[in-house]
Amino acid sequence: MHLPAHRRRTTGWLAVVTALGVTAAVAGCAGPATAQEVTLRLVAAEYGDSAANSSKKYWDALVKKYEADHPGVQVQVSVYSWNDVDRKVKEMVAAGKAPDLAQIGAYADYAARNQLYETGRLLSIPVQADFLPQLSEAGKVRRIAYGMPFAASTRVLFYNKKLFADAGISDTPETWNDLAEDAAALKANGVKTPFALPLGPEEAQAETMQWLLSGGAGYTADAGSYKFDSDTNIETFTWLKDELVDKGLTGPTEPAKLNRADAFTAFTRGEVGMLNGHPTLMKAATEQGVEFGMVPLPGRDGPAHANLAVADWMMAFKQNGNRQEIGEFLDFVYSEKNVLDFSRQYDLLPVTTSASETMSASESDADLTPFLDELPQAELPPVGKKSWAEVSAAVKERIGKAVSENGDPKAVLAGLQQLAVAAETADR
Repeated sequence: MHLPAHRRRTTGWLAVVTALGVTAAVAGCAGPATAQEVTLRLVAAEYGDSAANSSKKYWDALVKKYEADHPGVQVQVSVYSWNDVDRKVKEMVAAGKAPDLAQIGAYADYAARNQLYETGRLLSIPVQADFLPQLSEAGKVRRIAYGMPFAASTRVLFYNKKLFADAGISDTPETWNDLAEDAAALKANGVKTPFALPLGPEEAQAETMQWLLSGGAGYTADAGSYKFDSDTNIETFTWLKDELVDKGLTGPTEPAKLNRADAFTAFTRGEVGMLNGHPTLMKAATEQGVEFGMVPLPGRDGPAHANLAVADWMMAFKQNGNRQEIGEFLDFVYSEKNVLDFSRQYDLLPVTTSASETMSASESDADLTPFLDELPQAELPPVGKKSWAEVSAAVKERIGKAVSENGDPKAVLAGLQQLAVAAETADR
């Protein structure tokens, strides 16, 4: 969301070396290993922001529980930062060494090349049916499910209450003009970054889509084809450049070089007046003593007509076989308890109906209510397109130039449209 955020540390393979060494030694003495002895390799993304809450610890604990009840199966997990994980999986697949499972940002290009198991051949029917409908639908390529949603998030506008009060701002913004006026008041009062606009390579595709949606359009037209260079989208980025960036309201780091994680960190230091944020920012800001508020994202003339949802995906590669063992492990991963544990640990939204209903009814999860409320009507990027991985990478690389000092929003969006059409044509 690419979800959220959460997404910094890099670790290597988390193999249980001693146990594997013992297994190998026994196998050497007793003859060939039995057919029931299987090692599953999973590549996963990092959601933590320190060693204390790293995804390594989450997977270590989950795998330990699973292996205790499945003595014939070993699960090795490699965790990489969100800056690296998609590339790592791509390199592994290209080298003919695909993992059994990957929990990353995009699945459709692998599905289109017939490299993934269909979800229906892996998961039990109750687990398949438990996915939230809009996420389940987004996991399909040509009406067949290959991508399993793993984590989800939506966006709201975070604002620093103290900075607002010090600048004499009494109402929260409901329109773009309100947002620009508030940002100007914050700047006049000495706020370092009135509005943080992270269009750097980490997650620019999400920030971009949020602005396109709030402007009344999006990445695609009603028919589902790409429409980067619509008049509405050009107007949106022209407004961002003219009314926020060129007026010095987006801080000392130019948007093209500002990553979401850095923007979040600056918010927790009390240096940012406003930014679009997902649930993981709540805990980080609270821990640093920042008093913040959350409101729906402003739109051009009122509340945004649509909000962004981001999902990260689990997928299973066919190269190594192991379909039955993969399916049994995934049924365990997607149990209500494990989905809730992961969502609560990283302040993300659960991807299953059962876990969502439990969280919605829990007073201890009340802070997530604004995000849960947004999810049913939120829109996801076109993740079901094989071309999306290439297009998303291009957005991350190029979109910041649209609001740079000598940038041309129309030209940048036209270039992205040309690339997207070529990628989509190649997809057919």
